[in-house]
Amino acid sequence: MSRRTTQDVPGLVEKARSGDARSVARLISLVEDASPALREVMALLAPLAGGAHVVGITGAPGVGKSTSTNALVTALRKRGKRVGVLAVDPSSPFSGGALLGDRIRMQDHALDPEVYIRSMASRGHLGGLSWAAPQALRVLDAAGCDVILVETVGVGQSEVEIAAMADSTLVLLAPGMGDGIQAAKAGILEIGDLYVINKADRDGADQVRRELRSMLGLAERPEGAWNPQIIKTVAMTGEGVDEVVAALDAHLEHLTGSGELERRRVRRAREEIEAIAVTSLRERWGDVHARTELDVLAEKVVAGTADPYTAADELLESYS
Repeated sequence: MSRRTTQDVPGLVEKARSGDARSVARLISLVEDASPALREVMALLAPLAGGAHVVGITGAPGVGKSTSTNALVTALRKRGKRVGVLAVDPSSPFSGGALLGDRIRMQDHALDPEVYIRSMASRGHLGGLSWAAPQALRVLDAAGCDVILVETVGVGQSEVEIAAMADSTLVLLAPGMGDGIQAAKAGILEIGDLYVINKADRDGADQVRRELRSMLGLAERPEGAWNPQIIKTVAMTGEGVDEVVAALDAHLEHLTGSGELERRRVRRAREEIEAIAVTSLRERWGDVHARTELDVLAEKVVAGTADPYTAADELLESYS
């Protein structure tokens, strides 16, 4: 596929800009496959991106991430927004399994040309989520999506990575899925811009809300910083979803007015550049059939003729 599309990258980009789903799919496949054409793709897309509001959606398994994402897409489409959905598995080397469940739950939007849904895995790339997902986001952004929802099926480190690549991070919780103390231990309370208690028609929703308010109240925030909101929803029926969309709009307005949006995006681009650079260096050192400079330096460290810091300096100097 890479050979076939390399000569037609400008055509693919032009079709993707017009909303052609097949072209968008091919461009994201180039990202996943680390195609040689990827440099040309990113060079063409860079001036076209930057207009989408990227919303990260995370939370423990069972809180209703896919159902909530589906409800958010419905609410956004009612407002005339073009929506992209990227369901990312940072750990699985395959794009099947649980990821396909997202598409099953989003069949309501399968025939809507203004909604693009893609399941994506990092496939073991160094940097995982930080390597491939930002470039897939750039494809959807340049394709004219007004809002891009990034949903992770993982927990733990993937939640931190989601927060790093999103303009706004939405953390989902639900009654009966563990108390607020456990959420705090997982680091969830440090990354959220908006907290959504889904399945709020169940017993315990008000208790989760009280615990969240109490814990968020303990956090120290600089003057003028965004105060995370807590909203109760029942995603299955759509209850509370309009409030979530309104809160996301308010957060975007705050980010834009305070300059935080620019700072977050610069930080995101910096991490993307770093991941690409480190990946490139690793590829140069990773030839198992050739004795590289890294091997020579490693032997010196083992022999005691060099320390690891000096060896690292020499390695960096060789690529400067």
